[in-house]
Amino acid sequence: MKCFERVVLAHIQHSIPDTLDSLQYAYRHNRSTSDAISAALHYSLSHLENKDSYIRMLFVDYSSAFNTVIPHKLTHKLSTLSLHPSLCDWLLDFLTGRPQSVRIGNRTSASITTYTGTPQGCVLSPILYTLFTHDCVASHKDNIILKFADDTAVIGCITGGDEAAYRSEVTRLVLWCEDNNLTLNTVKTKELIVDMRKGRRPHQPLFIRELEVERVSSFKYLGVHISQDLTWTINTTQLVKKAQQRLYFLRRLRKFGMSPKILNNFYSCVIESLLTSCITVWYGSTTVAESKRLQRVVKTAEKIIRTPLPSLQSIYHHRVHRRAASILKDSTHPQHGLFTLLPSGRRYRSVKCKTTRLKNSFFPTAIRLLNTPKE
Repeated sequence: MKCFERVVLAHIQHSIPDTLDSLQYAYRHNRSTSDAISAALHYSLSHLENKDSYIRMLFVDYSSAFNTVIPHKLTHKLSTLSLHPSLCDWLLDFLTGRPQSVRIGNRTSASITTYTGTPQGCVLSPILYTLFTHDCVASHKDNIILKFADDTAVIGCITGGDEAAYRSEVTRLVLWCEDNNLTLNTVKTKELIVDMRKGRRPHQPLFIRELEVERVSSFKYLGVHISQDLTWTINTTQLVKKAQQRLYFLRRLRKFGMSPKILNNFYSCVIESLLTSCITVWYGSTTVAESKRLQRVVKTAEKIIRTPLPSLQSIYHHRVHRRAASILKDSTHPQHGLFTLLPSGRRYRSVKCKTTRLKNSFFPTAIRLLNTPKE
């Protein structure tokens, strides 16, 4: 059955336009969590360049999002995307009337029949969910709704204290969830306010269904800790702490007499992969002290393995350049338009930056690296 699902998946991907729901970064070619976070930060940092401006970020949590999809609503949306009626009918039959039971050892529970949701582990489930939510988009030019599967972030770019558009967007999202049978978990939904203004006034709380949304000073979004001052102290502290814990296992392997090749592989898979997770998003904006703390972990691993290891700085530059090249080749990427050639055709137009925060973020850094001649 999974083989047939892959055939159907390929047909659906071929049938829908690449530009559909461009701010959905999950389950799509040449998209990643790094792209989603970089986009959120670029929208925010660019807006903060303006006078009397601040950002409100709402990180939405859904309860069992995949399990609450209504098949009839899904197939109706698919039909509006010009998918063939016979395919829509097959998907409706595929998703409804599915028997489910639980087996523990040699005991099996009574079977029940489900008529909602997309099955977990199903090849088609991810793309069906993204198509089901493709119409959840911002209605105002000052708001952005970013999605990575069911991880949804509403970014309100506010100027002069006018939050009407942002609050209206949140209300509209709540109504959209009700219309589409998605359960918004207000308790787990968090709000982060980024306000760099001097003498700023207290911000009014946000309410969803008469419940106040908890305001946090930092939030772990797609694996990266974002702070209200847009520094990376919390993120780097957590990375260093986890990496140092994993160095213990590297030492144990060395004590057991493992070869340098095995030790190197362990470092690459377990420690370096942790330190470089979404490195293009945050490393360029770390302080000197933070980058030294991170590099100290690498130096410690070098002493244990007794072989040179690539520095985080070199990995960062390599990955930024590689990611920028991938975006350049993909005209459907939502940030492709940030890379525009100058009339000379040899260099890319730099992003105007008033602050170091924006200058050291991914996209301005990527353009600088592309404009730097290779040695």
